[in-house]
Formats: sequence, structure tokens, C-alpha cells
Amino acid sequence: MKEYFLDKEPKEFKSRVFFALWVVLFAFSVLVIRLWYLQIIRGSHFSELSRTNSIRLIKAQAPRGIIYDRNGGILAENRPGFDLSIIPEDVQDWEKTKKFLTRLAGIDEKTIEERLRKARGRPPYRPVKLKEDLTWEEMVRVAAYKFELPGVDIDVGQKRIYAYNEATTHLMGYLGEISEREYSEFRTEEENPYSPGDVIGKAGAELAFEDELMGINGGKQIEVDALGRLVSVIKNINPYPGNNVHLTIDLQAQIAAWEAMEGRAGAVVAMDPQTGEVLAMVSTPSYNPNDLIDGVSEEEWTAIVQNPMKVLTNRVIQGLYPPASTFKVITAAAALEEGVIDPSTKIYAGPSFKYGNHEYRDWKEEGHGTIDVHRAIVESADTFFYQVGLKVGLERLARYSTLFGFGQKTGIAFTNEKNGLVPTAEWKKRVYGAPWFEGETVSVSVGQGFMLTTPLQLLNAYSAIANGGTLYVPQLVGSVDAPEGVAIRKFTPVEKRRIDISGKTLAVLKDALRGVVAEDGGTARFLNSYGLDIAGKTGTAQVMRMRERIKNVNSIPYKFRDHGWFVGYAPSDDPKIAVVVLVEHGGFGASSAAPVALKVMQAYLEKKPEITPQDGSSGPVAAEKGPPAAGKNDGDGGGDL
Repeated sequence: MKEYFLDKEPKEFKSRVFFALWVVLFAFSVLVIRLWYLQIIRGSHFSELSRTNSIRLIKAQAPRGIIYDRNGGILAENRPGFDLSIIPEDVQDWEKTKKFLTRLAGIDEKTIEERLRKARGRPPYRPVKLKEDLTWEEMVRVAAYKFELPGVDIDVGQKRIYAYNEATTHLMGYLGEISEREYSEFRTEEENPYSPGDVIGKAGAELAFEDELMGINGGKQIEVDALGRLVSVIKNINPYPGNNVHLTIDLQAQIAAWEAMEGRAGAVVAMDPQTGEVLAMVSTPSYNPNDLIDGVSEEEWTAIVQNPMKVLTNRVIQGLYPPASTFKVITAAAALEEGVIDPSTKIYAGPSFKYGNHEYRDWKEEGHGTIDVHRAIVESADTFFYQVGLKVGLERLARYSTLFGFGQKTGIAFTNEKNGLVPTAEWKKRVYGAPWFEGETVSVSVGQGFMLTTPLQLLNAYSAIANGGTLYVPQLVGSVDAPEGVAIRKFTPVEKRRIDISGKTLAVLKDALRGVVAEDGGTARFLNSYGLDIAGKTGTAQVMRMRERIKNVNSIPYKFRDHGWFVGYAPSDDPKIAVVVLVEHGGFGASSAAPVALKVMQAYLEKKPEITPQDGSSGPVAAEKGPPAAGKNDGDGGGDL
């Protein structure tokens, strides 16, 4: 047969057979090499992908711990919510899926694409959250079309809820999705507790105590079919809730401060002067943290960030203001300790004080006459402290300011606390390249000029006076409990330092502060009629120089009005609460700030009836006898500097 074909077969046919044979051999070789590459070289990779495609890990977020006030009132807790998620690898028809989700869940294609863009780089088959907290109707509609939408799923998650809305915003903070920057910081740690898409504390107590509140996440190992639908649960690890945190905050004092500051910009913070425990913290204006639970659009967030009233700023620890007349007790302490004056020294405090080519006015048009340091504090005599401050000198004023905690962070657990500013000649030379002038010492002696403080720093200084000389680190947490209710740890007062001044000087200061409220001519005399035995000091911080005295605050444009201060404590002989109030552009401290402090003290000391959460909460009842009318010259106008 072979011989027959060799003799009979055409030459062209023979060459075609050999060519076809080589083509078959080449194709077979390529196929063998490709199979070898896929199974040997890349076998482990595709084996892993195959397993991932059928067996998946689903993360279960741990419930955050509950936040309570000092009396067990709930400030922040959790509720169930439905979230819409998608696994991009399981989606078979993107156009159909986007149209369905727009119609069923009210989420537009632009939002879907933006969420997917942000999720780039995530592990394969990790769900991408498209919309949080679906309504019941949205959840039912999506569930009804689940088989039409491979890759789309509804997760039941925990949603944070803040019971008192704006009243506790800057205290509680809020939650948000972990940012790329935050995640990259944790990614370097050996045990990174976070994954992209997790929520994390962004401000306030939620951020400060994140480690206590976050809990331990769990998860499920599940088997799915080709469409990503659940077939069976292979393994389940339940999440472990975060610890419960009991703050030192007194809810009644907190709500009283919020209600008293309605319609104003400023800050209120209260403290137990014997321990440093913070009893209330309010910054106004505010925003509702519950509005951020489900996330906000870029436009909405921009509106919050760029709000001209700076609603994101916690004025208690980030607002910087001249302490004004509240600083006069520091000037007095320095003068007494350094022997510049003694308690019996009398100085003429007239209507103005001339120094160099400038005349520094007193708030009181007729002056105060010849007075000692006690009456100078009681009547807030500017011209008395102009003279005393010059004798003390800038460097000694700066040293005693620092001793009382000015110009430095208090150490409270919150982030972004400001240092404040205690000016010195060296500081001015470094910053402005100019020498210090003695006229600037005149300004600093009454808390004006370059001197700046936060409300919390000022409160801490006065708390040290109230308790006999101990400067505490402000404390926000009383105890931490495990989810089962077992106490993990309790916190004790943290002493920052003892203020090195004599008991005699402290006694003079405390007696004068009581006189501000209790004696005739005191700038906060009206507070004495409420029976709380209050001691304190008013202050009016100038925003701009006025050429003449103006008694009617309402006649001045809002942005040019002075800031109003009050800081004090009660009862004066055994202080249980110290309060500082700063009202931006509120005018005189006695008429704008002191009434707010009064309501906070009443709420804490007199224990008004219980309040109810949510909108329309009824806080402590307002004082029956009202404060001086706004705009009235209350005896603390501050000098024209």
C-alpha cells in the first residue's frame, strides 16, 4: 500500500499532508504548554480564585458600646438598619442592575459609580456598600427582585443614634467611613482591626474612646452558587460588642447649657473642681450628628464645613479668645505673691489711666476711687489693674499665667485642643520681629492684647482657685464596663500640678470672687438672689476698639460687639460645680454669660425634674427671676485698649 502511494500520490498532495501534520503538532504543543502553564505555574492562583468564588468570608460588624452619662442616661446607642450592598464580581448585567437599583432603592447611577470607584483596591468578592439605612419599603422592593439582581444584597447592620441631637454634638462627635489615610495608618499594624468601608469615630467621645467602643468583629464562612446566592453557612463567628463607656457628664446640666445658649454662638463647660470631672460641654451653633449616620453628599458636607458660623469647631477646646477681666485674678495673684501689693494696699482707680501718649479708659465713667485689691476684683476696676500689671511686669505675668495653665493644653482626651497664647517679649520678637512695649503690658494685665485662652483653660484655672490650688487634667470618663455589665476599670482624678501660691493669696482671691456676686457694686450682684452661694467673675472681651463708651450693645453691628464671659463656682465655701460661659459678640459678660452659668448651676445643684430625649426635650426649668436685660451696663465693660 505504501509503495502504491509513493508511486501514485501527486507531489502537491504529499506536501499538503506534511504541512497539515506540522500544524496539528504545533497546535497540540501550544495546548500542552498552555495547560502546563495554567495547571503548574498558575495552578495555585486559579485554585484560590475557584475557592473564593464558591466559599466566601462575610464580615459581621460588632455593635459599638453604649455611651451613658454619669447617672446612667443613654447618650448614644445602636439600632438595626438595612444597608444595600453589591459584589461587583457577581454582577452579570450592569446596565440592568443600575436601572433596577435606581427604581427600587432611589440610588442614581452616578452615586453607584462613585461608590464603586472609592472601593477600588478592595479584596475580591468584598461587598461594596451603595446605600445605608434603607426604608422598609426600599428593603422590601429590593428583596422582591433579588433573583433578578445577582450580586445585590441587603445587610442588617448597626446604626448609631444620638438621643439628644445637637445638644451633645461636640461632646459625642459622630461616626464615618474610615478614610484612606486612616486605614493606611492602621494597615501598618500587626493586628489591623479595620477593613475598607468600616465606620470609625471621627470626633468627640466617639473618636477619643474608639478603642473601648469598637468591639471585635465576627464573620461567616459561606458557600454560594454561581450567582452569588447563599447555599450554606460553613462557619459562623459571632461579633463581640464594644465596651460601654460611662461619661462624667451630667445630662441635666448638659441640656440646661444647650437650652440657655439657644440662638447664640459660644461655649459652655462645667466641671467638678474637686476632681476635674467634666459635667457639661456645649459648643454652639451645632449640627445634628444623626444626619451624618447614613452619610451625606459631597455638597451637603461642603455646606457643613464651609458654614460661616463654624459649626464643626468645638469652641470649648478650639476657640481662642482674650480672657478680658476674668484674667484680673491672675494679675492679682502675681502681684500679691511677688510683694508688689498686699491685701491692704490702696490705689487710686480713676476713670482713665494715662501712660505715655495713650489714655486707657475704665469701664466706669466716674472711676472707682481709692480701693484695695478686693474691691478692685469685685468692681472689676480696669485702672487699678493697669497700674498693678505694669508693676508686676510682663515676664512675671507670663510666669503666673503658665502656672495657672494658660498657654498650654489641659490634657483632656479630645483631639485638636488648642494651646492658647501667653505672650512674652521673646515671643513677639520671634513672631513679629518687633520689641515689646510697656503699653502692651497694660493690655495684658486685664486679659486683652495678645493674651488668648480657650474656655476650658479658663475654667481649669478657676477650678484650681476653688479647690485650694490643685490643677487637674479634665476628665470625661468615669468608668468602662464590659458588655455583660462587669466593670473593667474606674477612673480616678489626675493631678496635673499644685499651683505654687500661698494659702493667704488664695483666700484673698476666693473672698473677692464671692464679693463679685455677694457685695454691693459687684459686677454679678444679681446672681446672689438665687440662693446658690455663687462666686465668680465677669468679663467683656473687646473685639475692636471703640472711640467712646457704648452702653447699648444692640446699637453696635453684631460682628463688632464684645464677647461676654462669666466663670464661677458654687457653693463658694464647698464648691461642687465650676462653670465657664463664653458668648461670642454677646456684649457685657454679666448680662449675656452669667445667666447661662446660673441655669447650669441650678440644673446640677437643684436637680430639676428628669428630661426626655429627642427633639422637644424639656430641660431644667429656667430661673423664675430673670437676669439683667441685654445691653444694660452691668458693671464690666472693659477698658478701651
